[in-house]
Amino acid sequence: MKTTLDELLAFTTVVDTGSITAAAEQLAQTASGVSRALSRLEDKLEVTLLRRTTRRLELTEEGEAFLAQARRILAQVEEAEEQMALRRQKPAGRLRINAASPFMLHVLVPLVAGFRERYPEVELELHSSERIIDLIEHRTDLAIRIGALRDSSLHARPLGSSRIRVLASPEYLQAHGAPASVEALQGRCLIGFTQPESLNHWPLRHAQGDSLPIDPAISVSSGETLRHLALAGAGIVCLSDFMTQADRAEGRLVQVLADDTLEVRQPINAVYYRNTALASRIVCFLDYLAECLKQQAWAQRTT
Repeated sequence: MKTTLDELLAFTTVVDTGSITAAAEQLAQTASGVSRALSRLEDKLEVTLLRRTTRRLELTEEGEAFLAQARRILAQVEEAEEQMALRRQKPAGRLRINAASPFMLHVLVPLVAGFRERYPEVELELHSSERIIDLIEHRTDLAIRIGALRDSSLHARPLGSSRIRVLASPEYLQAHGAPASVEALQGRCLIGFTQPESLNHWPLRHAQGDSLPIDPAISVSSGETLRHLALAGAGIVCLSDFMTQADRAEGRLVQVLADDTLEVRQPINAVYYRNTALASRIVCFLDYLAECLKQQAWAQRTT
């Protein structure tokens, strides 16, 4: 790589401060040194990044395009250095975590004792919510989100994914018969979510496509409520493996229409605002969670 980090830093700082002089002051360098770094960068790239006038500096079209890449590279280097520094620290203090109740109960709660044994000075505060919350408004440090992410202002760490399946209890199937085809679901008691509507699209291959929109006979706001209704024999549901693995392994729930089911996996991400004061607690918890998830059968992609 011909370009150096010092040259990238000089370029982005000049853009941020608006002048070579201001950038030199912020970087504790001489103005001539910053100017030479910019010139070297432009020579290496063989483009003009900044137009210099007597009144101000303006980004060229090439400069605009390169700026985004330069910021990304510097942010990644900064994060890598921060991660290494944090590993030398001893995490302590309060860590507020939010997750939907099924993930909290089936994944996080069983891991709390082991985490506390490893990091006794981290105080956990666990909150369950079935909706996506504003982390700042709810004074939350870290949230676990299932499904596609929408808020780009948050820092995200992928933790894995979990497959979804159509399920029912043996008692329900004995009473009503197992549906032999996707079309046979008509007239059955299908249990779905009040929101978001996307959760009421089941991964079933049918004549019109690969996703079956259902009209729930019973709608609930919580996946855990959905699970308990299925266990009680109330109807057919579509749930994620992370919350039903034990039920399936012990025969309390049975997969329905397995041959017509596509392998659709919900991404699992941890999200948080970048905050150096909290980073060591966040990093140690996410490292521990990722380590534990690698050992979970539901988190392993099937072949």
